[in-house]
Amino acid sequence: MRGRAAILFIAAACFSAPLTAQDNFSKDFSRLQQQDSYLQSIGWKLVTGNAAFCDQTKPATGLLIQDAAGYGDPARVRAETGIGGDIFIHAVVPRSPAALAGIDAPEELTAIDGMELAALPLDEDRLWQRQLDIMAMIAASLAEDGTVELSIAGRPGPAAITGKRACASRFELISGRSSVSTNGTRIAVGRDFAGLGYAEDEFAAALAHELAHNLLGHAGWLDTNGRGRRNVRKTEDEADRLMPWLLANAGYDPAAAVRFLERWGPKNGGGLFRKRTHSGWDERAEAVAAEIPRVLASQSRRGAADWKADFARIIALD
Repeated sequence: MRGRAAILFIAAACFSAPLTAQDNFSKDFSRLQQQDSYLQSIGWKLVTGNAAFCDQTKPATGLLIQDAAGYGDPARVRAETGIGGDIFIHAVVPRSPAALAGIDAPEELTAIDGMELAALPLDEDRLWQRQLDIMAMIAASLAEDGTVELSIAGRPGPAAITGKRACASRFELISGRSSVSTNGTRIAVGRDFAGLGYAEDEFAAALAHELAHNLLGHAGWLDTNGRGRRNVRKTEDEADRLMPWLLANAGYDPAAAVRFLERWGPKNGGGLFRKRTHSGWDERAEAVAAEIPRVLASQSRRGAADWKADFARIIALD
């Protein structure tokens, strides 16, 4: 797969017949769809559960759309998904507006607000651009009046979807990586990231840490104040402490943030947890644990973990 190059997950028994290339492709494409659905579902809980406290929000549908042309073998992708064109619904978050509108995955997306997607040009040097353009079209339509009409192949008429308020961050699965990172708006999760195999709430904690960077505006603050070791450590510590707040509003146990750090830290002592821009994993776990009583108190007092009102920022106090 070009741009989404995938890892092959082969677990054949000693006496089983060898897998064909098509079997490998089918298994890995299915695995990719499962991972994407899992990531989007958890991310959805985080961004919608915390929307009331985010400075920047957007209406979201719960859809993940893909372009078969962005893969190394578009014909195989079309065969796997059963679509005739290139643009398809790759994942639908349960109970999201898209799911409530009856949209399923995989289905072929043919038009947005009546505009036929087959008419959109494809740049052979930028195969990912058309997918971004389509995402931008949906976002623009939702921003205008809160709704978007999607035409699905084989359906008698367009499906009208009303977006749900969500924090303005998105999640993307990346092949060939083993880390999680953010650029301020997009949270990129490597398919090799060990946290994908953790309990759901612990994986959610890892996502919450990166989301916290976005919600607290750390990228912009570092651009203004410099990315020296001391400043980066401040942002990392602050993102750690916001993790349980974000988890609580997403319906997860806030203590999962501590469990994630305790599980990840000892096994990944190199890299992230030994960087001098980060506190040690044990220090980080202690700081998060100390935050949980404040989260619970806020929930009890306000009915939600209101981090806009009750979270004590590190950076703002300087």
